[in-house]
Amino acid sequence: MKIVSVVGARPQFVKLAPIHHAALAAGVEHVIVHTGQHYDPMLSDIFFDELGIGAPDVHLGVGSGTHGVQTGAMLAALDGVFDEHRPDWVLVYGDTNSTVAAALSAVKMHIPVAHLEAGLRSFNRRMPEEHNRVMTDHAADLLLAPTQVAVDHLAAEGLADRTVLVGDVMTDVLYRVRDEAGDEPSALLAEKGLAAGEFYVATIHRAENTDDPVRLQEIVTALAGLDKPVVLLAHPRVVAKAAAHGISLTQGALQAHAPLAYADLIAAAVASAGIITDSGGLQKEAFLLRVPCTTVRTETEWVETVQLGWNVLAQTAEEIAAAVSRPAPAATAATPYGDGHAAERVIATLASNIQPRTP
Repeated sequence: MKIVSVVGARPQFVKLAPIHHAALAAGVEHVIVHTGQHYDPMLSDIFFDELGIGAPDVHLGVGSGTHGVQTGAMLAALDGVFDEHRPDWVLVYGDTNSTVAAALSAVKMHIPVAHLEAGLRSFNRRMPEEHNRVMTDHAADLLLAPTQVAVDHLAAEGLADRTVLVGDVMTDVLYRVRDEAGDEPSALLAEKGLAAGEFYVATIHRAENTDDPVRLQEIVTALAGLDKPVVLLAHPRVVAKAAAHGISLTQGALQAHAPLAYADLIAAAVASAGIITDSGGLQKEAFLLRVPCTTVRTETEWVETVQLGWNVLAQTAEEIAAAVSRPAPAATAATPYGDGHAAERVIATLASNIQPRTP
Protein backbone atom coordinates (compact mmCIF):
# COMPACT_ATOMS: atom_id res chain seq x y z
CA MET A 1 0.00 0.00 0.00
CA LYS A 2 1.17 3.50 -0.82
CA ILE A 3 -0.08 6.60 0.98
CA VAL A 4 0.63 10.24 0.17
CA SER A 5 0.10 12.52 3.16
CA VAL A 6 -0.39 16.22 2.48
CA VAL A 7 0.31 18.67 5.31
CA GLY A 8 1.09 22.35 5.60
CA ALA A 9 0.48 23.71 9.11
CA ARG A 10 1.73 23.05 12.63
CA PRO A 11 -1.24 21.00 13.92
CA GLN A 12 -0.98 18.79 10.85
CA PHE A 13 2.69 18.07 11.48
CA VAL A 14 1.80 16.85 14.97
CA LYS A 15 -0.94 14.58 13.56
CA LEU A 16 1.42 13.35 10.85
CA ALA A 17 4.00 12.00 13.30
CA PRO A 18 2.07 9.02 14.69
CA ILE A 19 0.69 8.22 11.23
CA HIS A 20 4.21 8.15 9.79
CA HIS A 21 5.51 5.89 12.56
CA ALA A 22 2.50 3.55 12.25
CA ALA A 23 2.93 3.39 8.46
CA LEU A 24 6.60 2.49 8.74
CA ALA A 25 5.85 -0.16 11.38
CA ALA A 26 3.27 -1.72 9.03
CA GLY A 27 5.62 -1.70 6.03
CA VAL A 28 3.54 0.89 4.19
CA GLU A 29 5.15 3.22 1.64
CA HIS A 30 4.48 6.72 2.98
CA VAL A 31 5.22 9.82 0.91
CA ILE A 32 5.04 13.15 2.76
CA VAL A 33 4.14 16.34 0.89
CA HIS A 34 4.61 19.68 2.67
CA THR A 35 2.73 22.48 0.92
CA GLY A 36 4.67 25.22 2.70
CA GLN A 37 1.51 26.86 4.06
CA HIS A 38 3.43 27.46 7.32
CA TYR A 39 6.90 28.47 6.24
CA ASP A 40 8.39 29.78 9.51
CA PRO A 41 10.99 27.24 10.75
CA MET A 42 9.52 27.20 14.28
CA LEU A 43 6.13 26.33 12.82
CA SER A 44 7.39 23.92 10.21
CA ASP A 45 10.84 22.37 9.84
CA ILE A 46 11.54 21.93 13.54
CA PHE A 47 8.42 19.82 13.97
CA PHE A 48 9.61 17.31 11.38
CA ASP A 49 12.93 16.95 13.18
CA GLU A 50 11.57 16.97 16.71
CA LEU A 51 8.78 14.46 16.09
CA GLY A 52 11.04 12.04 14.24
CA ILE A 53 9.33 12.39 10.89
CA GLY A 54 12.34 13.33 8.80
CA ALA A 55 12.39 15.74 5.90
CA PRO A 56 9.31 15.83 3.64
CA ASP A 57 9.64 13.94 0.37
CA VAL A 58 8.14 16.92 -1.49
CA HIS A 59 8.11 20.57 -0.42
CA LEU A 60 5.91 22.83 -2.53
CA GLY A 61 7.03 26.09 -0.90
CA VAL A 62 3.68 27.80 -1.44
CA GLY A 63 3.98 30.30 1.43
CA SER A 64 1.43 32.91 2.42
CA GLY A 65 -1.29 34.61 0.42
CA THR A 66 -5.03 35.06 0.31
CA HIS A 67 -7.15 31.92 0.56
CA GLY A 68 -7.69 31.87 -3.19
CA VAL A 69 -4.07 32.50 -4.13
CA GLN A 70 -2.72 29.99 -1.62
CA THR A 71 -5.23 27.25 -2.44
CA GLY A 72 -4.82 27.80 -6.18
CA ALA A 73 -1.05 27.53 -5.97
CA MET A 74 -1.37 24.25 -4.06
CA LEU A 75 -3.81 22.84 -6.62
CA ALA A 76 -1.47 23.68 -9.47
CA ALA A 77 1.47 21.97 -7.78
CA LEU A 78 -0.33 18.93 -6.34
CA ASP A 79 -1.68 17.65 -9.65
CA GLY A 80 1.85 16.83 -10.77
CA VAL A 81 2.79 15.28 -7.44
CA PHE A 82 -0.20 12.93 -7.41
CA ASP A 83 0.28 12.04 -11.07
CA GLU A 84 3.87 11.04 -10.32
CA HIS A 85 3.14 8.92 -7.25
CA ARG A 86 -0.36 7.53 -8.00
CA PRO A 87 -0.92 6.33 -4.42
CA ASP A 88 -3.62 4.02 -3.10
CA TRP A 89 -4.67 6.84 -0.78
CA VAL A 90 -4.18 10.56 -0.47
CA LEU A 91 -4.45 11.27 3.26
CA VAL A 92 -5.45 14.81 4.24
CA TYR A 93 -5.45 16.25 7.73
CA GLY A 94 -7.75 18.65 9.56
CA ASP A 95 -9.17 21.81 8.04
CA THR A 96 -6.57 24.03 6.37
CA ASN A 97 -6.22 25.28 2.81
CA SER A 98 -3.73 22.44 2.31
CA THR A 99 -6.48 19.98 3.28
CA VAL A 100 -9.11 21.14 0.83
CA ALA A 101 -6.61 21.70 -2.00
CA ALA A 102 -5.23 18.18 -1.71
CA ALA A 103 -8.69 16.65 -1.51
CA LEU A 104 -9.90 18.53 -4.58
CA SER A 105 -6.82 17.72 -6.63
CA ALA A 106 -6.98 14.02 -5.75
CA VAL A 107 -10.70 13.51 -6.38
CA LYS A 108 -10.42 15.23 -9.76
CA MET A 109 -7.71 12.71 -10.61
CA HIS A 110 -9.82 9.78 -9.32
CA ILE A 111 -7.36 9.01 -6.53
CA PRO A 112 -9.06 7.87 -3.29
CA VAL A 113 -9.02 10.44 -0.50
CA ALA A 114 -9.14 9.76 3.24
CA HIS A 115 -9.82 12.64 5.65
CA LEU A 116 -8.22 12.39 9.07
CA GLU A 117 -10.11 14.29 11.78
CA ALA A 118 -13.32 14.14 9.77
CA GLY A 119 -16.68 15.23 11.14
CA LEU A 120 -15.64 18.16 13.29
CA ARG A 121 -18.09 21.03 13.13
CA SER A 122 -18.17 24.49 14.69
CA PHE A 123 -21.37 25.38 12.77
CA ASN A 124 -19.84 28.82 12.22
CA ARG A 125 -19.84 29.32 8.46
CA ARG A 126 -17.79 32.51 8.80
CA MET A 127 -14.76 30.40 9.68
CA PRO A 128 -12.69 29.39 6.64
CA GLU A 129 -11.79 26.21 8.51
CA GLU A 130 -15.47 25.22 8.62
CA HIS A 131 -15.78 25.52 4.85
CA ASN A 132 -12.59 23.51 4.39
CA ARG A 133 -13.66 20.64 6.64
CA VAL A 134 -17.21 20.39 5.25
CA MET A 135 -16.07 20.41 1.62
CA THR A 136 -13.33 17.89 2.34
CA ASP A 137 -15.70 15.52 4.15
CA HIS A 138 -18.18 15.56 1.28
CA ALA A 139 -15.45 15.03 -1.31
CA ALA A 140 -13.50 12.29 0.49
CA ASP A 141 -13.99 8.55 0.02
CA LEU A 142 -13.16 7.60 3.63
CA LEU A 143 -13.87 9.67 6.74
CA LEU A 144 -11.64 8.92 9.74
CA ALA A 145 -13.52 10.38 12.70
CA PRO A 146 -11.78 11.17 16.00
CA THR A 147 -14.84 11.10 18.29
CA GLN A 148 -18.39 9.77 18.50
CA VAL A 149 -19.65 13.36 18.22
CA ALA A 150 -17.84 13.65 14.87
CA VAL A 151 -19.37 10.34 13.75
CA ASP A 152 -22.82 11.67 14.61
CA HIS A 153 -22.22 14.88 12.62
CA LEU A 154 -21.24 12.87 9.56
CA ALA A 155 -24.27 10.60 9.89
CA ALA A 156 -26.52 13.66 10.05
CA GLU A 157 -25.02 14.80 6.72
CA GLY A 158 -25.66 11.43 5.06
CA LEU A 159 -22.04 10.27 5.23
CA ALA A 160 -22.34 7.35 7.67
CA ASP A 161 -21.37 4.71 5.11
CA ARG A 162 -17.97 6.36 4.56
CA THR A 163 -17.22 6.91 8.25
CA VAL A 164 -14.95 4.97 10.62
CA LEU A 165 -14.33 5.92 14.27
CA VAL A 166 -10.57 5.63 14.79
CA GLY A 167 -9.88 7.95 17.73
CA ASP A 168 -7.70 11.03 17.79
CA VAL A 169 -4.09 10.82 16.60
CA MET A 170 -3.27 13.97 18.58
CA THR A 171 -3.80 11.87 21.68
CA ASP A 172 -1.22 9.39 20.41
CA VAL A 173 1.55 11.93 19.96
CA LEU A 174 0.76 14.01 23.02
CA TYR A 175 0.93 11.01 25.33
CA ARG A 176 4.22 9.95 23.77
CA VAL A 177 5.80 13.40 24.07
CA ARG A 178 4.50 13.85 27.62
CA ASP A 179 5.87 10.48 28.72
CA GLU A 180 9.25 11.06 27.05
CA ALA A 181 9.60 14.42 28.80
CA GLY A 182 8.89 12.88 32.20
CA ASP A 183 9.61 15.35 34.98
CA GLU A 184 11.88 17.56 32.83
CA PRO A 185 10.84 21.16 33.63
CA SER A 186 9.84 23.58 30.90
CA ALA A 187 12.75 25.68 29.64
CA LEU A 188 10.32 28.61 29.60
CA LEU A 189 10.39 28.74 33.41
CA ALA A 190 14.10 29.52 33.60
CA GLU A 191 14.06 31.76 30.55
CA LYS A 192 11.24 33.95 31.86
CA GLY A 193 11.90 33.56 35.58
CA LEU A 194 8.52 31.91 36.12
CA ALA A 195 7.34 29.45 38.74
CA ALA A 196 5.24 26.39 37.93
CA GLY A 197 1.55 27.12 38.35
CA GLU A 198 2.13 30.87 38.44
CA PHE A 199 1.69 31.82 34.78
CA TYR A 200 -0.62 31.30 31.81
CA VAL A 201 0.21 30.23 28.25
CA ALA A 202 -1.69 31.96 25.45
CA THR A 203 -1.97 31.57 21.68
CA ILE A 204 -4.16 33.86 19.57
CA HIS A 205 -4.01 33.60 15.79
CA ARG A 206 -7.42 33.38 14.10
CA ALA A 207 -8.34 36.11 11.65
CA GLU A 208 -11.51 37.04 13.53
CA ASN A 209 -9.38 37.81 16.60
CA THR A 210 -6.42 39.51 14.94
CA ASP A 211 -7.45 41.28 11.73
CA ASP A 212 -9.71 43.86 13.40
CA PRO A 213 -7.57 46.23 15.50
CA VAL A 214 -10.42 46.86 17.95
CA ARG A 215 -10.88 43.14 18.52
CA LEU A 216 -7.17 42.43 18.90
CA GLN A 217 -6.80 45.34 21.31
CA GLU A 218 -9.65 44.00 23.45
CA ILE A 219 -7.98 40.60 23.72
CA VAL A 220 -4.55 42.08 24.43
CA THR A 221 -6.03 44.33 27.12
CA ALA A 222 -7.79 41.35 28.70
CA LEU A 223 -4.60 39.28 28.78
CA ALA A 224 -2.51 42.19 30.04
CA GLY A 225 -4.90 42.63 32.97
CA LEU A 226 -4.83 39.05 34.27
CA ASP A 227 -3.63 38.12 37.75
CA LYS A 228 -0.55 36.15 36.63
CA PRO A 229 2.05 36.59 33.89
CA VAL A 230 0.74 35.57 30.45
CA VAL A 231 3.23 34.21 27.90
CA LEU A 232 1.76 34.81 24.44
CA LEU A 233 3.30 32.45 21.91
CA ALA A 234 2.93 34.78 18.97
CA HIS A 235 2.73 33.47 15.40
CA PRO A 236 4.65 35.71 12.96
CA ARG A 237 1.35 36.73 11.35
CA VAL A 238 0.03 37.94 14.72
CA VAL A 239 3.21 39.90 15.37
CA ALA A 240 2.86 41.58 11.97
CA LYS A 241 -0.84 42.36 12.52
CA ALA A 242 -0.20 43.82 15.96
CA ALA A 243 2.62 45.99 14.61
CA ALA A 244 0.39 47.20 11.76
CA HIS A 245 -2.34 48.05 14.27
CA GLY A 246 0.12 49.79 16.62
CA ILE A 247 -0.65 47.31 19.42
CA SER A 248 2.09 46.17 21.81
CA LEU A 249 2.04 42.47 22.62
CA THR A 250 4.16 43.04 25.72
CA GLN A 251 2.30 45.10 28.30
CA GLY A 252 0.99 44.59 31.83
CA ALA A 253 0.93 40.86 32.58
CA LEU A 254 1.39 40.03 28.90
CA GLN A 255 4.75 38.94 27.47
CA ALA A 256 5.20 38.05 23.80
CA HIS A 257 7.38 35.05 22.96
CA ALA A 258 8.21 33.18 19.76
CA PRO A 259 6.31 29.93 19.14
CA LEU A 260 7.71 26.90 20.95
CA ALA A 261 8.73 23.53 19.61
CA TYR A 262 6.07 20.93 20.34
CA ALA A 263 7.73 19.24 23.32
CA ASP A 264 8.49 22.66 24.81
CA LEU A 265 4.88 23.72 24.30
CA ILE A 266 3.60 20.63 26.11
CA ALA A 267 6.06 21.14 28.97
CA ALA A 268 5.01 24.79 29.27
CA ALA A 269 1.33 23.85 29.23
CA VAL A 270 1.82 21.25 31.98
CA ALA A 271 3.63 23.81 34.13
CA SER A 272 1.07 26.56 33.57
CA ALA A 273 -1.96 27.56 35.63
CA GLY A 274 -4.07 27.56 32.47
CA ILE A 275 -4.25 27.96 28.71
CA ILE A 276 -5.87 30.85 26.82
CA THR A 277 -6.23 30.14 23.11
CA ASP A 278 -8.30 30.27 19.96
CA SER A 279 -6.53 27.19 18.58
CA GLY A 280 -8.49 24.01 18.02
CA GLY A 281 -5.60 21.68 18.80
CA LEU A 282 -4.42 23.39 21.97
CA GLN A 283 -7.90 23.21 23.52
CA LYS A 284 -7.80 19.44 23.22
CA GLU A 285 -4.17 19.19 24.32
CA ALA A 286 -5.03 21.20 27.44
CA PHE A 287 -7.86 18.77 28.22
CA LEU A 288 -5.66 15.72 27.71
CA LEU A 289 -3.07 17.25 30.06
CA ARG A 290 -5.85 18.25 32.48
CA VAL A 291 -4.93 21.94 32.31
CA PRO A 292 -7.86 24.41 32.47
CA CYS A 293 -8.47 26.13 29.14
CA THR A 294 -10.19 29.35 28.12
CA THR A 295 -11.06 29.49 24.42
CA VAL A 296 -11.44 32.93 22.85
CA ARG A 297 -14.14 31.91 20.39
CA THR A 298 -17.92 31.69 20.24
CA GLU A 299 -17.90 27.94 19.57
CA THR A 300 -15.63 24.91 19.59
CA GLU A 301 -15.37 21.73 17.57
CA TRP A 302 -14.19 19.93 20.70
CA VAL A 303 -17.46 20.13 22.61
CA GLU A 304 -16.41 17.37 25.00
CA THR A 305 -13.85 19.72 26.59
CA VAL A 306 -16.64 22.15 27.46
CA GLN A 307 -19.12 19.50 28.55
CA LEU A 308 -16.56 18.05 30.96
CA GLY A 309 -15.78 21.46 32.43
CA TRP A 310 -12.16 21.81 31.33
CA ASN A 311 -12.80 24.43 28.65
CA VAL A 312 -14.83 27.65 28.75
CA LEU A 313 -15.71 29.82 25.75
CA ALA A 314 -15.12 33.54 26.25
CA GLN A 315 -15.35 36.58 24.00
CA THR A 316 -15.26 39.84 25.95
CA ALA A 317 -12.48 41.01 28.24
CA GLU A 318 -14.78 40.41 31.22
CA GLU A 319 -15.60 36.88 30.08
CA ILE A 320 -11.94 36.07 29.52
CA ALA A 321 -10.98 37.30 33.00
CA ALA A 322 -13.82 35.37 34.64
CA ALA A 323 -13.06 32.17 32.74
CA VAL A 324 -9.34 32.26 33.52
CA SER A 325 -9.94 32.83 37.25
CA ARG A 326 -12.69 30.21 37.62
CA PRO A 327 -12.33 27.38 40.17
CA ALA A 328 -10.48 24.24 39.12
CA PRO A 329 -12.62 21.84 37.06
CA ALA A 330 -13.86 18.59 38.54
CA ALA A 331 -11.51 15.67 37.95
CA THR A 332 -12.54 13.29 35.18
CA ALA A 333 -11.36 9.96 33.85
CA ALA A 334 -13.26 10.43 30.57
CA THR A 335 -11.38 9.54 27.37
CA PRO A 336 -13.45 10.98 24.50
CA TYR A 337 -10.36 11.27 22.29
CA GLY A 338 -9.23 7.67 22.40
CA ASP A 339 -6.56 5.51 23.96
CA GLY A 340 -3.41 6.65 22.17
CA HIS A 341 -3.54 4.02 19.39
CA ALA A 342 -5.54 5.88 16.76
CA ALA A 343 -2.74 5.94 14.17
CA GLU A 344 -2.53 2.16 14.11
CA ARG A 345 -6.29 2.02 13.45
CA VAL A 346 -5.94 4.57 10.65
CA ILE A 347 -3.32 2.50 8.81
CA ALA A 348 -5.32 -0.71 9.30
CA THR A 349 -8.50 1.00 8.06
CA LEU A 350 -6.77 2.33 4.95
CA ALA A 351 -5.30 -1.11 4.22
CA SER A 352 -8.70 -2.80 4.49
CA ASN A 353 -10.42 -0.23 2.28
CA ILE A 354 -8.06 -0.04 -0.71
CA GLN A 355 -10.13 0.69 -3.80
CA PRO A 356 -9.48 -0.53 -7.35
CA ARG A 357 -7.31 1.94 -9.23
CA THR A 358 -8.92 3.90 -12.03
CA PRO A 359 -6.75 4.02 -15.17
